[in-house]
Amino acid sequence: MSRYAAIDIGTNSVLLLVAERDAKGRWQAVEERAEITRLGKGVDASKRLSPESMELTLEVLTRFAAEARALGVRDFAVSATSAARDASNGAEFLSSVKTRAGLTVEILPGDEEARLSFASALADFGAERPLVVIDIGGGSTEFIFGDTAGAITFRRSFDVGSVRLTERFLRGDPPAPAELSAMEDFLRQTFAALPPPPSGFQLVGVAGTVTTICAVARTIEPYDPTLVHGAELARDEIVDTTQRLAHLPVALRRTLPGLQPKRADVIVAGAFILRAALDALGAPTVVVSDRGLRWGLLADRFGKAP
Repeated sequence: MSRYAAIDIGTNSVLLLVAERDAKGRWQAVEERAEITRLGKGVDASKRLSPESMELTLEVLTRFAAEARALGVRDFAVSATSAARDASNGAEFLSSVKTRAGLTVEILPGDEEARLSFASALADFGAERPLVVIDIGGGSTEFIFGDTAGAITFRRSFDVGSVRLTERFLRGDPPAPAELSAMEDFLRQTFAALPPPPSGFQLVGVAGTVTTICAVARTIEPYDPTLVHGAELARDEIVDTTQRLAHLPVALRRTLPGLQPKRADVIVAGAFILRAALDALGAPTVVVSDRGLRWGLLADRFGKAP
């Protein structure tokens, strides 16, 4: 049985998926890995990838590629998103990935990133109701609206993400009320550009911010994807968790059950993005997806592979 790999190089983390098809043609995970490398650290201000962030990301990619090849992977689909798009030395990074890990990286435009994230959510949650998918990354956040036929009716990528907004707004530890208020105002103004969502829609949230908020809110420790994927979070849970996180210093956030220590410094901004998205859309709940871009990338690139 042929195995394929998808690697998502994000602003905050690198995610590996190795999968094969079952007898019914559905993709089944063989191995999933995630490492926080913070490739996009400082990119919002400098427009450059730092040598330290590039090196750490290259080390992880080299290891992931070797592990995937050892599992018999036939081919790779590798994408990079916001940080690599925005950085003036992104081409230098991609060349190093090719040399060190033997991987060819495709930089995805924001609209393509949105399309693939929607494809992943559609495969898991169907289209009995119109879907609105939100993908909160380290550097950007994508919104995708789809109808009951599964067709995308609106998509947009905003340059707001957990790393970018932490660096732009949050200096205190814990953040000062004025910092949080300024970030909240910025998000409200930014998301005012969204059109009205389709009537009767279901909101689906993908990527690490949303899964982390779920794990913290439900005290899921150790992390268990079977308890996270498909969970439905009410707005009140999100508001309560956001406030709890915002009032703790980073050192205490790192000790919370369900929160990866390396994500502790940027989770407050991520939580505010999620809360602002629900408010902008008028959504009372969000369904959590433990999958996302890498699953959409895999199906899109290898959907017809033997």
